[in-house]
Amino acid sequence: MKQKKWVRVLFRQRVFVISILFIQIGFLLYLIDATSLSSRYTGWALNAVSVVVCIYIVNKKEKSAYKLTWIFTIMLFPIFGGLLYILFYFQSNPRKLRRYFAESDLRCQPLFLLPGDSLPFLMENYETCLPQARYLQEYAGFPIYVHTQTEYFPSGETFFKKALEELEKAERYIFLEFFILRQGQMLDPILDILERKAREGLDVRLMYDDLGCFMSLPSDFQHQLERRGIQCTIFNHFKPIFSSLQNNRDHRKIISIDGKVAFTGGMNLADEYINIYPKYGHWKDAAIMIEGEAAWSLTLIFLQMWNSGQKVQDNCGDFYPWRNDPCPVSSDGYVQPYADSPIDTENVGEHVYIQIINNAKEYVYINTPYLVVDDNLLSALTLAAKSGVDVRIITPHRWDKWFVRMVSRSYYRQLIMAGVKVYEYTEGFNHSKTFVSDDKVATVGTTNLDFRSLYLHFECGVWIYKSSAVAKVKEDFLNTVPISKLISLQDCVRGPVSTFIRDVLRIFAPLM
Repeated sequence: MKQKKWVRVLFRQRVFVISILFIQIGFLLYLIDATSLSSRYTGWALNAVSVVVCIYIVNKKEKSAYKLTWIFTIMLFPIFGGLLYILFYFQSNPRKLRRYFAESDLRCQPLFLLPGDSLPFLMENYETCLPQARYLQEYAGFPIYVHTQTEYFPSGETFFKKALEELEKAERYIFLEFFILRQGQMLDPILDILERKAREGLDVRLMYDDLGCFMSLPSDFQHQLERRGIQCTIFNHFKPIFSSLQNNRDHRKIISIDGKVAFTGGMNLADEYINIYPKYGHWKDAAIMIEGEAAWSLTLIFLQMWNSGQKVQDNCGDFYPWRNDPCPVSSDGYVQPYADSPIDTENVGEHVYIQIINNAKEYVYINTPYLVVDDNLLSALTLAAKSGVDVRIITPHRWDKWFVRMVSRSYYRQLIMAGVKVYEYTEGFNHSKTFVSDDKVATVGTTNLDFRSLYLHFECGVWIYKSSAVAKVKEDFLNTVPISKLISLQDCVRGPVSTFIRDVLRIFAPLM
């Protein structure tokens, strides 16, 4: 009975939002198609608006792929296109969100260096990685740390087991931030621990993205958690209006425990991530745990997001775990957590990937669930391969979105002709997001190789240099190659209809 009531409530809320969106679309189409004199005047005015919008887009500082997509859309729909662009981009909400994030960043930024500044030591000893470390610390604002241990998890099952163990050890607070939550055998045991820890007096918080959980959670889930003592906030409520803000989703996955231990990676909290529910065959994923100074960085990244727009702001420095004694964790190379935000103009995740590719001398191995890239990444990958670097990419063989699969495969031919080896994971869906290069550097995080992750979503990751986890990331990749299919140029041959569909979808790739 409770389950049926849950379904009714969920269905009512979701259908209402979708219905309002369709009403708006219908109204716009009426304005375009109506035959009255006022409608003709409206059409002329909207045509003029589209011309002005095209001029604005051409001169705007933005990725050329986005410019091309919007101009092509306006050419197809000269009356509707310009108005649609205005509805998406000229609103007050994104500006308000930018102000909230700017205020939160201003308060938190000095706190990243509470464990100390390790960049000077790196500058004295390892010059090869300096450009990337300097960029992340001195420009993006994410310092490098030394007193940190790393542990890499090549599957959701290994990550889940370790996460449960570490959650049980929590003494002060537990912070969780995820894109997707779905009740079941993965999420429910975690919630039980959170409820018990909250009763013990710990500060327990959970944040999730509204669109990511749009169809997976009941509409009153936030209140259910709060009744269990778990503080909860929903990021960016999905509203029945056209807005570019709806594209800016919180795609991060973070668990922070006392500021001493933290996790991130590709896993959300749903049963398919630990292969209890075979949604797309075997689910291949990856995560990393950091223990020590670098865990503080992911804690601050969580608090920045949590405090953005909150009426009562945390004094984030109060959560620092080593106020009286130095961090006792021994060093395992250099660890640099980072975050990416669509609210600013800096594409941190893309720059991390491009610098790894450009600095590679021997190899760069990449796991990604999607391969929808712009000219910058495409040029970096092909140039590295043409220069003799062993560039390999593993994508899924079974996909969760057919249109993304079509677009991803449209890049195969160009990459393979340049010397890039492209594989498809034949056991199921490869959801890992990892880069590893030259036995020295790697990154594990949440950023896919697609436009949404690189430019529209809030993302995070961990860059590691000369850490033991680097070898584990490489080992995991090489273990995945034998159960993946190497794609040949012959596999890329398609008929004219399929080629045309892929070419059209590729134009709209930035909106996927």
